[in-house]
Amino acid sequence: MRYPLLLSPAFKDYLWGGERLKTEYHKQTDLTPLAESWELSCHPDGNSRVKNGSFQGMALAEVVAQHPDFVGAGFSKGEDFPLLIKLIDAKDRLSVQVHPDDEYARRVEHSAGKTEMWYIVDCDPGATLIYGFKKALTRQELRERIESNTLMEAVNEVPVHKGDVFFIEATTLHAIGKGILIAEIQQNSNVTYRVYDYGRKDAAGRPRPLHIDKAVEVVDRRPAAPPKVSRPSLRHEGAEETLLQTCRYFTVRHVRLSGGADFSVGAESFRHLLILDGRGELRWQGEPVPFGKGDSLFLPAGLGGYRLEGNAAFLLTAAGPEEA
Repeated sequence: MRYPLLLSPAFKDYLWGGERLKTEYHKQTDLTPLAESWELSCHPDGNSRVKNGSFQGMALAEVVAQHPDFVGAGFSKGEDFPLLIKLIDAKDRLSVQVHPDDEYARRVEHSAGKTEMWYIVDCDPGATLIYGFKKALTRQELRERIESNTLMEAVNEVPVHKGDVFFIEATTLHAIGKGILIAEIQQNSNVTYRVYDYGRKDAAGRPRPLHIDKAVEVVDRRPAAPPKVSRPSLRHEGAEETLLQTCRYFTVRHVRLSGGADFSVGAESFRHLLILDGRGELRWQGEPVPFGKGDSLFLPAGLGGYRLEGNAAFLLTAAGPEEA
């Protein structure tokens, strides 16, 4: 039976993480620091699990393996789940890195590539991130900059503000800066090529590995900067929706709920709700599902109509491009 699945995340304790996901988003784990919570994940490196209903206690990957139609029309049994959605608390800056595109990732890593979108949930004053290069570099110039520790002179450092959106296509050099809390929507991949890591060492005192050969092979060395995009909002009774990004892999909207609003889930794709603030209740033909800040809900494809009541802000994500 289809019903709204309330999920618990998988957690990651990377050395640059902080404590905000525990203190502000009610994530319960002994990991310290807490860098990431994988809110919607069927990836073998970390699975979301179901907290309610008949699938309670099961990994989401098990559920969709049994019910591939929950993912959406055209999804086949045994096919990889399309998306991975995270909350990321960057108390310190992340490594400068790049992800391969689908062709390279499938050929070399036997994985999907990784195109992603960042929504800036919150950030410290003056926070920045890295996005692409200031000018075009040859492969040799890029290698020389990495080896001479001058790579940072060649990258774009971009200021960020709460509510900003960054679309990071595969092959784009990037890095999240310190003091930023991000919601990340991405392809279901964990392939990352680390280019530069500020000389940091892991818990055992060893330098964290770099992946320079692969990174130089896949990275887009042309100049790039985040595009300026107008994102008009659509207001309807009880909610205001803003389209943040649509691409071949995902469509993401920011929704501000004020009272109550009706939504639906068709057969083409599941929906995922990541609650950024506030609280409310999801009402449908079955038992209502209360939700609050930090909660993650998977709504199976074909669920049909549902209503949200309350006051909350959330990201609403579907797999694939926006419908015409």
